[in-house]
Amino acid sequence: MSRNFLDANVSDIVKLLTTDEKIQLLAGPNWWNTNAIDRLGVPAVRMSDGPNGVRGSSHFVPTPAQCLPCATSMASTFDTDMLFKVGALLGEEAKIKSSVILLAPTCNIQRNPLGGRAFESFSEDPHLSGLLAASYVEGLQSKGVASTIKHFVGNDQEHERTAAESVMSDRALREIYLYPFMLAQKKAKPWAFMTSYGRIKGVHCAESPTLLQDILRKEWGFDGIVISDWFGTYSVDHAINAGLDLEMPGPPRWRTPLLIGHLLSCQKLKEATLDERATQILNFVQRQARRNPDVVFGDGKERSRDSPEARAFCRKLAAEGMVVLKNEEGLLPLKGDNVKKIALIGPNMKDRIISGGGSAALKATYIVTPYAGLVDNAPKGVEFKYEVGCYSFKYTPTLEAFLKTPSGEPGWLCSFYNHDENRNPIGDSVQDYVLQDTRVKLNDFLPSGLTETWTIKLRGSLTVDKSAEYQLGLTVAGRAKLFVNGKLTIDNWTKQRPGDFFYGQGTVEEMATISLTAGKAVDIMVEYTNTKPPSGPESDRSQPALMRGVRLGGCEKVDPEEALVAAEKLAAESDAVIVVAGLSPDWESEGFDRPTLDMPGRQNELIARVGKANPKTVVCLQAGSAVAMPWVNEVNGIIQAWYSGNEAGNALADVIYGTINPGGRLPLTLPVRVQDIPAYPNFKSENGQIHYREDLFVGYKGYQSRDVKPLFPFGHGLSYTTFDFSHLLVTPLSIAEGPDFEVDVTVTLTNTGSMAGSEVVQVYVNLPDIGLATPELQLRGFAKARDIAPGESKTVTVKLDKYAVSWWDTVGQQWTAAPGTYQVHVGKSSVALDLQGQFVLDIGYTWIGA
Repeated sequence: MSRNFLDANVSDIVKLLTTDEKIQLLAGPNWWNTNAIDRLGVPAVRMSDGPNGVRGSSHFVPTPAQCLPCATSMASTFDTDMLFKVGALLGEEAKIKSSVILLAPTCNIQRNPLGGRAFESFSEDPHLSGLLAASYVEGLQSKGVASTIKHFVGNDQEHERTAAESVMSDRALREIYLYPFMLAQKKAKPWAFMTSYGRIKGVHCAESPTLLQDILRKEWGFDGIVISDWFGTYSVDHAINAGLDLEMPGPPRWRTPLLIGHLLSCQKLKEATLDERATQILNFVQRQARRNPDVVFGDGKERSRDSPEARAFCRKLAAEGMVVLKNEEGLLPLKGDNVKKIALIGPNMKDRIISGGGSAALKATYIVTPYAGLVDNAPKGVEFKYEVGCYSFKYTPTLEAFLKTPSGEPGWLCSFYNHDENRNPIGDSVQDYVLQDTRVKLNDFLPSGLTETWTIKLRGSLTVDKSAEYQLGLTVAGRAKLFVNGKLTIDNWTKQRPGDFFYGQGTVEEMATISLTAGKAVDIMVEYTNTKPPSGPESDRSQPALMRGVRLGGCEKVDPEEALVAAEKLAAESDAVIVVAGLSPDWESEGFDRPTLDMPGRQNELIARVGKANPKTVVCLQAGSAVAMPWVNEVNGIIQAWYSGNEAGNALADVIYGTINPGGRLPLTLPVRVQDIPAYPNFKSENGQIHYREDLFVGYKGYQSRDVKPLFPFGHGLSYTTFDFSHLLVTPLSIAEGPDFEVDVTVTLTNTGSMAGSEVVQVYVNLPDIGLATPELQLRGFAKARDIAPGESKTVTVKLDKYAVSWWDTVGQQWTAAPGTYQVHVGKSSVALDLQGQFVLDIGYTWIGA
């Protein structure tokens, strides 16, 4: 395609567009692209998920990518410079995938740690969320890749997410849920916003003029494009008139010539409005093409990049995000001079858990498991033994590591077949693919030449390394059955039971047990179809084929009690124990919320029994948010390891062995029990409404207002050294007349321990009495002091601005700063604030905008 579009006048192009071409521009043709207008030289641009890695444009045959830690892990660094580097790395990753738009970052609020996508958002605190998001956006866009900040706004749980209305006060909307988006827009100016699925004030966010026009464009000055979440468009005229520029994915359900033509004829839509939306899209495409001409006009291929520099950065990022919650009797770091025998225990120890599920999931270029990282990086002379202790999966682990294709390649062979008039597969395969994953997603890809209904057959030979009884599991969105050595072993074709698989549109996992011999291959064949079952008594029990996918898993069958006893015995015989437990994409994912804080399976029992057998136990929790810890007093060490990406195992080893001094701090409060969470019991939709009754008192603000002691407070995190905070100085720079207000908060940090380390200075502000219910303390600034040597002191300055003193006036519909005395509290967590100061605002003021 010619590059003349780079220098074209967009207004002139709009005048040349036919109505049908304007309509084309307002929706994607597929899952990951905008539409090209070849006649006028307008190129398509490609986009990709997601917040912790660039997956690329295919679920079916994904291009391997670098997987970074989840957002809660990133937020635990409390480091805006690090988040800028995250964005910059992802910008380079996007371009080698031929993408110039990244659907990230996620900037919603963790009002409820049970939310299925809680791991995708940074924090329960809007100020921390907004500043980290801004740095992420700046880093990404410094590489010319558009950030699509999401989900605007109130997408804080998965239950009835496309239908439910988030019912909240104007102050909560402004001061909590819109606030991080406002900060990101003010400081980084994202080039795109993605709307959320749900409703605010009774109106879907994707068709809300208040959100998309009045606040985003007019008040905040946003001049990019607004994109729907996938299948998050619910109307034609309402969404277009409100300012939703792009419906995704394509082919569109709403923005078709038939529907839009009808609404133009009855004047519910105006041609001028189509021109506005088309102009927004063309301006955006032109800017991205100018920034990345070789990508936009390139070959469209997707490539992987795996460099020593990227590996080192991801390892450092993952380690710096880990939070040491507990370290009694100096158990950590583990050193080879006093620990010779280490027990490695837990269901996540050898598992390849690197991220949560849903749009954040991707195929990683490589994965370092906790087991591999701990063994490979161990001090010299340390002996390891392993026991699983218990299983914790919802779905049996995928089997690609044990499969070979009929021709001997790793993976299995996927063959597509057309159907005859009776919907039975016929003839030779239409297309064959070698897949290296036994979780097969078909929602964004089908080969050309298929009939309306079709079948795939997935074939391979399965060889295990241990003779035992094995459980096999088959899950499907569609219909499928499993054959082993030609014998029907699992029928998930009829009598299907609804489950959470594939965003809630698939089945539960149907199971079978078979005997397998080490080194002896068996033939595996899964037959899948997108057809519904024949009419009859079972047809109403089958899952709808709205999404398409199939998953095969399997594992050794173990006796639960024997596994626990073996773990206890090993723990008692060892000098120290490392347990890796927690959640996984099975349990924490887009599409559903967690039903409980408890970890699945018998993990709590396992940790309690192992801890009693040997208190020198370090529990490492792989989870994107909070889990219950009823065993907290049974073990000496706890590390919140989050989902840590490719380098999970190496980063964990760096923290446990003291290669780095941990500096992570909690970006959310960890509760003792679910009833302590301020949003409890208002997690779910009630008759189509989710009531945000905690109002402004989200997270630590709610614990403080109710005097409820958390398990571990917001901002908490231990180091292998100690720091003294002293010499607080609060210096007004400009308190004069209005929103140019600034105050410097300066503090001296001294490393009083024996190991170099980093510390986070957290600044909380207490407003004067404004006559309204307001949280006592609100985080309004932070800074990370890096690499302070033993005995060294560093002076750290945190700047406060208008955001530190303002609240939303619901009567005047404006931000207000009241005159009076503002208390400043400085320390190392929300409950460890040893330094206090104050400043006085002589004259109050109001402001609007960002």
